[in-house]
Amino acid sequence: MPSVVGLLEQRELVARRRVDELREEADRVQAELAVAERDWEEWAIARSRVGEVLAPADETEHGHDQTRRTAPTADGQAGEASSTPEAAKVKAKVPVWRDGLAWSALSVDYQRILTALADRSRLGQGPMTCQEMAALFGKDVVPARVEALRSKAKRLVARGWLAEPAPGRFTPARGVSGPGGGS
Repeated sequence: MPSVVGLLEQRELVARRRVDELREEADRVQAELAVAERDWEEWAIARSRVGEVLAPADETEHGHDQTRRTAPTADGQAGEASSTPEAAKVKAKVPVWRDGLAWSALSVDYQRILTALADRSRLGQGPMTCQEMAALFGKDVVPARVEALRSKAKRLVARGWLAEPAPGRFTPARGVSGPGGGS
């Protein structure tokens, strides 16, 4: 007759194997999600850029384009959106960096990222990862928080505020300095 402890060990082993299998599957899904989110973000940026290029100069500068179209919202429902690139963005606007542009043009979240990277650069510590930023900001270093920071950092790279010298490592772009101004 098998011992009770032996039976419990067998059941524990089966349960541990199941947990390991599920963790591997979760890791795989998280990796696929990260790739899909990056792909989605790149397409959104491409659409935004094309919209900027195709919009007449006076309409993009003054926001006079009143034409509306339906576009999918974050929850997948059709919603009304302006055909201008600015209106297509639901998140905080990040202006394209130019010499003399103050950090105050950015939302607080973006300013916090720039401040952390500028401080690190000033101390000669080199580029920072989004995991390091999450820890620095006192956030849980979990995929959702890290990916939210990565999205913001990538947006700052696309607008010229940050540079990404190596994949996933961010630093202030050349010419971007202290919080008082863009140069």
